[in-house]
Amino acid sequence: MPTAKPTTPYQPISCTFYDELEARATTGQECTLTYRPEPDTPPSTTRGIITNLFIRDKVEYLRLQDDFEIRLDTLVAVDDKELRDYC
Repeated sequence: MPTAKPTTPYQPISCTFYDELEARATTGQECTLTYRPEPDTPPSTTRGIITNLFIRDKVEYLRLQDDFEIRLDTLVAVDDKELRDYC
């Protein structure tokens, strides 16, 4: 199963941003996800439908319909909503 899994320690994301992800997963809405696999790398972008939000080894992830997984603290933005805008 492909995963965007950085080597840095996990940093929990804001609950409000998590709610944005959960809403998209609930509605099955396709979205654009921008993430940074490692802190000093350029961001990558993918489109997909979030099918699951889950915890593995005390780290939060989302899974897309194609089974691609993204660690939540690597997210930069979902659609037009940037993680940095959430406390």
